[in-house]
Amino acid sequence: MPPQAAASQQAPAAPQPHVPQQGGARRPSPRARGGSASWAQQVHQLAGSGPAAPGEAQPVLPWKPVTEDPFLAAARAQASARPAGLGRRFAARLIDTAVLAAVTGAAALPLGADAADHIDGKIDAAKLSGEKTTVWLLDGTTAGHLGIVLAVLLLFGVVYEALPTAKWGRTLGKKVCGIEVRDIEEHETPTLRAALRRWLVYSVPGVLVIGVVGVLWCLFDRPWRQCWHDKAAGTFVAG
Repeated sequence: MPPQAAASQQAPAAPQPHVPQQGGARRPSPRARGGSASWAQQVHQLAGSGPAAPGEAQPVLPWKPVTEDPFLAAARAQASARPAGLGRRFAARLIDTAVLAAVTGAAALPLGADAADHIDGKIDAAKLSGEKTTVWLLDGTTAGHLGIVLAVLLLFGVVYEALPTAKWGRTLGKKVCGIEVRDIEEHETPTLRAALRRWLVYSVPGVLVIGVVGVLWCLFDRPWRQCWHDKAAGTFVAG
């Protein structure tokens, strides 16, 4: 055997210098070495932070239960709705009626004065004629003035009562008294269509005086204490 070959076989291999890995590489898991990882090592791997290296599976985070079941929360919110007390409902209606009467009265005052002058002129003309004449209080002029007043009442009621009911479920009076209007099925804020229907069924019979019966209907209705306008709109007043 040549001396150079014998020397190469007898010389020990030079130790490789230790090069530290960048970024703190993880130690190979026991499964990579052919063994099975213990339960404690698996938990440690699952709880480890930091992005996984290329080719490695993403760590599985432990499941966390939700704080509250959304379906249970919705059911609890619906079950908590109860009809408001009649005293608070009456106080809220007084406040809303005062606001409606103030705005409608401001519009009706000049029209009423003009209608009164018109009727007085008809009476004076009948006296001067010297003949027996019937003077009608309701004619084209006074009917036009009355129509304007009713239009102001209905339109302002849409702005003051129907729109806030559809958006927030309450008017000024209901907000002051701590009550609100809700849909009887979902116990949510009523739709705009339902709010408009509620206002019209309340206001139109109210002008004809028969609406008083519809308002007092809540005294006998069970279990939701609905008035006629609530039954027409499918709503109830909640406390």
